[in-house]
Amino acid sequence: MKPKNNEELKKLVKNNVLDCKEEDLICDFNIDIDADIINAWDIKAWDINALDINSGDIKARDIKARGIKAWNINALDIKAMNINALDIKAWDIKARNISYHAICFAYKNIICKSIKGRRENAKHFCLDGKIKIKR
Repeated sequence: MKPKNNEELKKLVKNNVLDCKEEDLICDFNIDIDADIINAWDIKAWDINALDINSGDIKARDIKARGIKAWNINALDIKAMNINALDIKAWDIKARNISYHAICFAYKNIICKSIKGRRENAKHFCLDGKIKIKR
């Protein structure tokens, strides 16, 4: 399915949910709808070009974006220029700048130019890998 604009995309929302598990969904425009996206078994995209993603929760294998603004990020791999979130849990994080509220951890590695918690007692760590600050 390939809606042409946000008005056509809004017609796919049922009970405040855009359910992507039944069909492929291709959007060649900036998405601006008020809905949850659930049951997206796999998200496959050639390129994702987004300035900002504002969301409550993100669960995905790979996220490639310019800026991510979210409450919670739960992903296997995160590749982004900037991440601004409350909490981040991931397998592997590669980003330019990471700003988080309380906790940021990766099972494997965190590679970035900067990482900073916004609370005085905020913590960031890796369970099995290392934090690498690239200058």
